[in-house]
Amino acid sequence: MSTGNKNVLLPDQQRELIHLLKARFEANTKRHENCDWEAVEAKLTANPEKLWSLNKMEQTGGEPDVIGYDNKTEEFLFFDCSKESPKNRRSVCYDSEALESRKTNKPRSSAVSMASEMGIEILTEQQYRELQQLGEFDTKTSSWLKTPAGIRKLGGAIFGDRRYKNVFTYHNGAESYYSARGFRGLLRV
Repeated sequence: MSTGNKNVLLPDQQRELIHLLKARFEANTKRHENCDWEAVEAKLTANPEKLWSLNKMEQTGGEPDVIGYDNKTEEFLFFDCSKESPKNRRSVCYDSEALESRKTNKPRSSAVSMASEMGIEILTEQQYRELQQLGEFDTKTSSWLKTPAGIRKLGGAIFGDRRYKNVFTYHNGAESYYSARGFRGLLRV
């Protein structure tokens, strides 16, 4: 439930989410050694629309957490830090063009469309590799990654996972979808 502005949580929802994010922040200090929770909370409180997006990340199984601070933009970076690709973002193709190209057995949505609706960005290959430095993610699942225009123009899309103690990036047709493939997001606050 939200207020008249569909992208703002009610005050109780905001407090509950901030409490959850703080607990996750404190439980995973290696992800953000140089970040201070009070500064993160101040940014969150000043940007209620970002809390709405973080809530969407949480509701879909992403377990968002701070993974760093961008000194150039003066923003904290939240990545989906769930062990596996977020559960309620799986079984989607890459983008709306891929979704429209399927004539039968269409998935419910696309990764790019869902990310846009949530107000987040899909991780790039570089960001995905940075995430994998913080732990072992996608050992049983995979995640669509932001695909370079040249690959997408040819009908493909890229995804990543961790197998055999290594991080891999692969390609697939953008219209494909699998029950174990979702996407991970980034939110700048």
